[in-house]
Amino acid sequence: MSKQLAAARAPLGRPRGFDADAALRVAVDLFWEQGYEVTSLDALSQAMGLSRSSFYACFGSKHALLMAAVQRYADDRYKSLTERVAACTDPRDAVREMLAVIADVDGGTRGCLFVNAVAELAPGDADLLGFAQAHTARVGALMNATLRRLGCTEADAPARTGALLALAMGVTTLRKTGVPSAQLRGLLTQADHLIPSPPATKRKYS
Repeated sequence: MSKQLAAARAPLGRPRGFDADAALRVAVDLFWEQGYEVTSLDALSQAMGLSRSSFYACFGSKHALLMAAVQRYADDRYKSLTERVAACTDPRDAVREMLAVIADVDGGTRGCLFVNAVAELAPGDADLLGFAQAHTARVGALMNATLRRLGCTEADAPARTGALLALAMGVTTLRKTGVPSAQLRGLLTQADHLIPSPPATKRKYS
């Protein structure tokens, strides 16, 4: 168990005024390390410092907690994506930054909580599948808009977006198997074939 989870342990049965945001981040970490099915309600309650009755009162169910945890994780990642894109003046660099955030080659063998949850539970979990589609769509829209800044046509940009996201998520999956970071970075460089150069600026003559 991670140091974060160990530090978060507290006597069971905390009052309703406890820090729900901190408890949710503990759940993110536990689901990320162990997966949904393996993580028991007792393990969640203990790590979050809650009795079962308090757990149900605050989060409703184990599945509702998973949905909240996955959404928190995905929202944090999307915020990072938008910030990194906004900080880049060169759209090509912005695309590379997006791929770097998604692949997270130095993130260790836990992989990506979002991808892990989808792989474990979808398509049988309609709620998770719906959120996964919505999150993938918003990430794709950001990538698509960045590619359009590079001159990609409306018809071409979605295909490039799909290929780039597939590459980044594939690298994330390989990371779970222990592929070294250097090798994963090498794989990400293959994205350069899909990232067009920005359109040339026309010179103005007086």
